[in-house]
Amino acid sequence: MSAMTAYDKRAARRRTGSSLDMNLVALIDIFTILIFFLLAQIGPIETLPSPKAVQLPLSSADKDPKPAVVLVVSGTEILVEGRKIADLAAVAGQKEDLIAALKTELDQQAQRVAVRSENKKATNAITIMSDKDVPYHVLRKVMVTCATANFGDVSFALRRKEGKDA
Repeated sequence: MSAMTAYDKRAARRRTGSSLDMNLVALIDIFTILIFFLLAQIGPIETLPSPKAVQLPLSSADKDPKPAVVLVVSGTEILVEGRKIADLAAVAGQKEDLIAALKTELDQQAQRVAVRSENKKATNAITIMSDKDVPYHVLRKVMVTCATANFGDVSFALRRKEGKDA
């Protein structure tokens, strides 16, 4: 018997009726997951991470938050981009307005180079997420430290009011 070519083998399979079936279920699952992932990433809504320890005050702000360094002042500590910088009790008890550890961290944040062009304008922007019960003199020290570290574009994070009076 002579050796069959690839073309002859395909022709023989078609005559006998046996064909290779593709399992499309796995492909459909992958495409479904891909579509949900893409739809979730498309949204223009920018949300800030909100620690459970911080109760934000209410506001009727209409603007979306801009990309910035996030500074969290909870009832017990100060965090920059999720890293603990100082205890709130120590900051409240100090006499001077400048918080040295916060200034050092903000200087390091300012040193980071913005890779994308739309993030270059956010290099001197900072968003302060403060608990509504934090005393003003502590927030004043935080803002003075931010200004000293050349973070002049300061924003406060607030919760948007729900309902008719918003």
